[in-house]
Amino acid sequence: MSSFPAAVVLVSGGLDSATTLALAKREGYRLYALSFQYGQRHAVELAAARDVCRLLEVADHAVVTIDLRFVGGSALTSDLPVPKGRSLEEMARAIPVTYVPARNTIFLSYALAWAEVLGAEDIFLGVNALDYSGYPDCRPEYITAFERMARLATRAGVEGSALRIHTPLINLSKREIIATGLGLGLDYGVTRSCYDPAPDGSACGQCDACQLRLRGFHENGIEDPAPYQKGSGVQKSGTGARFRASEP
Repeated sequence: MSSFPAAVVLVSGGLDSATTLALAKREGYRLYALSFQYGQRHAVELAAARDVCRLLEVADHAVVTIDLRFVGGSALTSDLPVPKGRSLEEMARAIPVTYVPARNTIFLSYALAWAEVLGAEDIFLGVNALDYSGYPDCRPEYITAFERMARLATRAGVEGSALRIHTPLINLSKREIIATGLGLGLDYGVTRSCYDPAPDGSACGQCDACQLRLRGFHENGIEDPAPYQKGSGVQKSGTGARFRASEP
């Protein structure tokens, strides 16, 4: 049996979760990645999650199917339009329609159950409180509350296991997150962050997730290696990488 401690890492296929997975690997954990097919409007991110997990050589990668479409209320699980072309001020004004009700609570519950069976005391989650999204389940106080609940609600917790939920990106800007991943040698070309990608996986370049991602690469002085749709306002360079012509 491996001497490395096990950790469950939530992996969506996006930039943040890939960086979190790479950080957990650097810390010496045996990685158990967990992704979800939850009724989201595209499968691009799951393909990216598989690529990320393969590159980082996780011990196991589970993809759980649940259906949050019956809940609705989100542009990611219904036909509601995805907001595009918004300024940072508009993004920060209110919780956006891309918020999926209780999503992180549901995902963390699955991660908690798997961690208990694995004998893992560590869960990694790539939430970020500086992303302008205003998602209530990305705040430090939410993570603290869930961790406290987990210790009360599980046999492992009752018997003295001190579950920890790690959120290494929670106070980092997108620029800092990207710089961290680059320092770890992470290939961001396999990650996908777009809320409304084309069927071929190319990003729209205009949704909140795309704009924040593009700004982060711009502030690092490099191009985003992910593919973008033609007509998105994101130009193609001679190396095949794509970048936004002007700062979002």
